[in-house]
Amino acid sequence: MTNEDFTFDDLKRILLVSAGFDDSIPLDGSMLDADFAELGYDSVALLETWRRIELERRIAIDDSTAAGARTPRALLAIVNAHLPTVEGSASRGAGSTIAGATS
Repeated sequence: MTNEDFTFDDLKRILLVSAGFDDSIPLDGSMLDADFAELGYDSVALLETWRRIELERRIAIDDSTAAGARTPRALLAIVNAHLPTVEGSASRGAGSTIAGATS
C-alpha cells in the first residue's frame, strides 16, 4: 500500500467490510460529520475498522486517539496525520508507524 492520503472512499470500503452492508446507513458525504453511533456503527465495528486501517496502512494509532474519532471526518484526519511522509522517515502527525513497516 502506498502512503497516499486515506480518503473517504477508502473509509467507506473499510466500513462496508468491517460492519457489513446496511442500506439504511448513508455512505455519502452527508455522513462526514455524523457521529458513528448515529450512523449505526457500534464499538465492535469501529474497532474492526481501526484494525483494518492499521493493517492496510501499516500504522499504529493508540486507543485513546482512536476513541476520539467520533465522526468519519475526525477519523480521516487522525489517519492522515499518522501516515508516513513520502520519504517514509516520519509520520505527518504525532502518531507512529509499525516498526519495520515499509511502503
